[in-house]
Amino acid sequence: MNERIMVADDDSNITDVCRRYLEREGYSVVTAKDGMEAIELWRSHAPNLIVLDLMMPRKNGWEICNEIRQTEDVPIVMLTARGEEQDRLMGLTMGADDYLTKPFSPRELVLRVKAILRRMRTVQVSPATHSSHTIRYEGLTIDFVKREVEIDGRLIDLTVTEFEMLYLLASHPGQVFSRSQMLSKIWDFSYEGDTTTVTVHIRRLREKIEQNASEPKYIKTVWGIGYKFAGGSS
Repeated sequence: MNERIMVADDDSNITDVCRRYLEREGYSVVTAKDGMEAIELWRSHAPNLIVLDLMMPRKNGWEICNEIRQTEDVPIVMLTARGEEQDRLMGLTMGADDYLTKPFSPRELVLRVKAILRRMRTVQVSPATHSSHTIRYEGLTIDFVKREVEIDGRLIDLTVTEFEMLYLLASHPGQVFSRSQMLSKIWDFSYEGDTTTVTVHIRRLREKIEQNASEPKYIKTVWGIGYKFAGGSS
């Protein structure tokens, strides 16, 4: 395992603990103590995943996440204060793939990191596990092997989590998935987070692939249950 993780937090106790637990699992870890250093390390070290505190000096987590998302879809796990729901929602809206509330168990962080990176490795090296590599539906093309999504020939930038959610729904057209089911399938382990996470990711996904996100063509809401991809039977 040679994946590199960047942990950015102005609390050295948190970065030290995260480093120890992640290095114990075989990851290479770099740490940043403020937002500007985080940006510099992201550019110079090209981490495979970023653990990012929201409240840091010189540049906060929202600004960093937004800047990173302008150019790439590296997975981001946000660290937020307990009970600050608005912070969590803002982080997810900015493009974070997951979040943890402080104080958190470093073992849980390791589980989240492993789950996200495992999904990325599955996409990169195990396409044969999927019986159909490419899905096409009314102008939308999803290529699992290349991990690319196009709308009428135009390439759409999706995060790891957004791609996985879209592929899950599109590969089961007409099947309704509850938010809890999507959490379990996408996050790949027993997830204890708020199902609002799914709602926010779906909203971001619709904004990227739908011509009119308020009247979606591809991802339909089944009120009181969850979501389904257009086509097939419910």
